[in-house]
Amino acid sequence: MRHYETVFILSPVLSSEQIKASIDKYRSFLVGRNATITHEEEIGLKPLSYPIKHKKSGVYHLIEFISESSLIKDLEVTYARDEEVLRFLTFVLDKHALAHNMTRRSDAGKKESKKAVAV
Repeated sequence: MRHYETVFILSPVLSSEQIKASIDKYRSFLVGRNATITHEEEIGLKPLSYPIKHKKSGVYHLIEFISESSLIKDLEVTYARDEEVLRFLTFVLDKHALAHNMTRRSDAGKKESKKAVAV
């Protein structure tokens, strides 16, 4: 079992219900194949560096999970067949990347709590 992180970009023309349905589809895909989701981040609508399929922005979503390596090929084939997905990237997290992600999340949590106290 290895740690992975996958980021996919959905078309910006989708409704919020369609976006949620797509995200749920990939979450269910992973859980249905015995992957354990450790972290999920809805990054949201961001501009693209260059147009993809005539779109200048996309809805980004990140899922960090633990799984067997055989799952990755199936996941990427599913992404490639989905017309709502503009781009995707899945990669293995080593111990340094895992430590960085943990630090980044804890720093973000500290910033959020400071904002809540300041208001």
